Amino acid sequence: MATALLAGTIIGGMALPASALAQARPATPPAPAPAAGAPAVSPTAQTVKAISVQGQQRLEPETILSYTKLRIGTAYTRESLDNALRDLYDTELFADVQIRDDQGVLTITVKENPVINRIVLEGNKRLKEDKIRPEIHMAPRQIYTRSKVRADVARIIELYRRQGRFAATVEPKLVQLDQNRVDIIFEITEGPKSKVRQINIIGNDKFSDGELRGQMATKQSRWFRLFSSGTSYDPDRLAYDQQKLRQFYLTNGYADFRVISAVAELTPDKQDFIITYVVEEGDRYKFGDVKVQSDIRDLSGDRLTAMLPMKKGDWYNAKQVEDTVDQLSETAGLFGYAFANVEPDFQRNKDTLTMGINFQIANAPRVYVERIDVNGNTLTQDKVVRREFRLAEGDAFNSFQVRRSKDRINSLGFFQEKLDIQQKPGSAPDRIVLETNVEEKSTGELSLSAGFSSLEKFIFSASVTQRNFRGKGQELSLSGSYSNYSKSIDLGFTEPYLFDKNIALGGNIYRRDLNAFNYLSNGDRNTTYEQTTTGFQIRTGVPMTEYMSASLRYTLNYDDVSLSSDYYTAGQCDPILAGRYLCEAIGKRTTSSLGYSLIYDTRDNRIRPTRGFNVTLSQDFAGLGGSVKYAKTRANAGKWFNIGGGFIFSLTGEGGYIFSLEKQRYGVDTDGSTYALEKIRLTDRFFLGEPYMRGFAIRGVGPRVIRSYGTYETDGSFTATDSSSDDALGGKLYYLGHAELEIPLGAGAREMGLRPSLFVDVGAVGGIKRPKLNNFLGYCYVSTVVTNPAGETTSSTTTSERALANAACQTTGGTTTDPTSGDVTTVTPTYQAGTAFVEQYFGDTLKPRVSVGFGVNWNSPFGPFRIDIAKALVKAKGDDTKLITFNIGTQF
Repeated sequence: MATALLAGTIIGGMALPASALAQARPATPPAPAPAAGAPAVSPTAQTVKAISVQGQQRLEPETILSYTKLRIGTAYTRESLDNALRDLYDTELFADVQIRDDQGVLTITVKENPVINRIVLEGNKRLKEDKIRPEIHMAPRQIYTRSKVRADVARIIELYRRQGRFAATVEPKLVQLDQNRVDIIFEITEGPKSKVRQINIIGNDKFSDGELRGQMATKQSRWFRLFSSGTSYDPDRLAYDQQKLRQFYLTNGYADFRVISAVAELTPDKQDFIITYVVEEGDRYKFGDVKVQSDIRDLSGDRLTAMLPMKKGDWYNAKQVEDTVDQLSETAGLFGYAFANVEPDFQRNKDTLTMGINFQIANAPRVYVERIDVNGNTLTQDKVVRREFRLAEGDAFNSFQVRRSKDRINSLGFFQEKLDIQQKPGSAPDRIVLETNVEEKSTGELSLSAGFSSLEKFIFSASVTQRNFRGKGQELSLSGSYSNYSKSIDLGFTEPYLFDKNIALGGNIYRRDLNAFNYLSNGDRNTTYEQTTTGFQIRTGVPMTEYMSASLRYTLNYDDVSLSSDYYTAGQCDPILAGRYLCEAIGKRTTSSLGYSLIYDTRDNRIRPTRGFNVTLSQDFAGLGGSVKYAKTRANAGKWFNIGGGFIFSLTGEGGYIFSLEKQRYGVDTDGSTYALEKIRLTDRFFLGEPYMRGFAIRGVGPRVIRSYGTYETDGSFTATDSSSDDALGGKLYYLGHAELEIPLGAGAREMGLRPSLFVDVGAVGGIKRPKLNNFLGYCYVSTVVTNPAGETTSSTTTSERALANAACQTTGGTTTDPTSGDVTTVTPTYQAGTAFVEQYFGDTLKPRVSVGFGVNWNSPFGPFRIDIAKALVKAKGDDTKLITFNIGTQF
């Protein structure tokens, strides 16, 4: 036992503890050891008289003998015994084998390899067991062999190298158990992730090292690339970068460019790589004669030549050539020639450094759609996919319609984005099969969240949505939310194809409670009015053309707008306390409206578009019954550009106008006089600010009344303080525009769901009638005493609001005598000290406000998160700005 504990062996070039390993098999099987006192084996042939097997535990003696060619009665030599040893070792069933020869009586003594009891992984933190175990070929209850251990060690190390950890080591150990069983332990030292320390380029004269490194997917490890996965060394990426270099040079006219060598050297500490490229740039070429030769009668070579993007004398561009081949193939597909072959024939002239190209379009039959196959949909019904196809079986093939079909299927949101429509030959040369391979993704969403929003403070929300209900493409949703300022519940259902016709029908029933608020000067929020809306909407939609559709909707709402009793005096809303605009808003009303929308949409994906544009015009007319009458018009449009490299640029804009259809309404002032009211009520107007216009607070843009507070003294003087309140009034007209650039990140950041963007917002709202303002400077008391010549007195006291234009409060007091009656009148004004305020009207201008900023969307583990940092560059007096806004636990 002591000898076994001190013995050692090596597996896969690594030291293994002797206490765990079986005796090593010698490189060459030893010659059979003769028994003690037995004569040596003669080199001449002898006859096998008897064969016995010893030491076996699991295998039958007959099974062991079957692996050799030794048989009783046959001749054998020393060489044949050596061959028997090799045959037994080659089975990998034995740790040790010996053959003893006693004058033709052969004794085979074996020591069987142990059985694997279990396999244990230790030290693996970056790679979980579910990633490593499928790569390990050994398994419990299998026979242990050294070659299997070496192979599994190599596989684990290869896994870590794919992760960029080239310093990873694996040390296998064996633990001996009873009944000839062993536990195999792989002790893993993962080591740091190997980064690319430096990229050297030799042989480049026309372009700098920085320009060429910018074309590569592999990046040098620097602190500002913390979230980039391109800084890790990857041999596959090294080959890809060589292709990127070649593409870059070919795009710039260097047709003879080649990469002579690309070497990646591991630093001595095995933590970083240094990559060195040796390149040969060659000469720069220009386009020579460029033409198209077509063997298809429907395609004119001369017309296609005139449409080519490259002209003679332009710098040669290989990418342009590839794109031209694709465009010509697509053009042929538009005419039904799906299998048209376009081959560019290059004529290189090294003397003039020109590259002539003849695009040859070979003759091909016109193709018709024989069959459309849909594969991979286990839940979604076939008809849901097929009805999005712009081609039917039997139609002439059209490549544009195929691409359009793919975009429409992607826009459903039911499948993974790698959806593919393959074009396969049909049963005849003029037939094609369109095979659609989809991979379904989850379309049901259950969300229970609690979060914090800069808009509404603490938020609790729950929603259940199934966007592919029963696999028929129907949408069913139930949602509710609760926060300090709003509560809502909404039940909705939409059938996109009513009775399998291209007619959508849907509806919603909802209840929404909103506590509106204003901002105080100290940043606190003060609840103003409460609005409760109960209603429903029914809508339908039909397509008019491939890209244009129309929808019709009917909405019935019951609104109850109320104020706290703190704003009432003698049972009436007090403008001094609430403001005239809030007193005008309160009441119960019913809105019955009919509306329509016209939509033109060419986006490739309605969920996350990368190209295309959309335009929508909507109008709603309230007054089909109910107590509110208006016409509301809104329009919005957007354009998306894929500018390459994963960058998506978008321009979107919207605007709206609401026009009252009611007769002029009037209000009664505190002095009994009447004044004209704004026809469009506060709750029906447009508001602008966070989150739609970043850089401004919620409802922070547009007309508003700012009430500045102060104190008035007994002597009639007024002293202003820094205290104020800010009430947004909204507007009848608004416009809003966005320019946004989505910035791509590395694979690691994409997996985390990070999507940063730069943006510019421009907008304004206004167009309402200037409200009647309140200026409350407290109360004054005027005491009047009249004394007649007989000495009798009468007295009276009047109380009035001390407003800026109130003449009664401007009296200076004094004594006067009536010359006729002789009565003496004494007037004494008295001012009460207390709180006063002055209201000012700001922001009613349609001059644009502008903000710029940076934002990040993150699909965090605890819910969607959005943060925006925006600076208001252009604003109007009275606007409320805000630098940072964020939202977590709910979607914007």
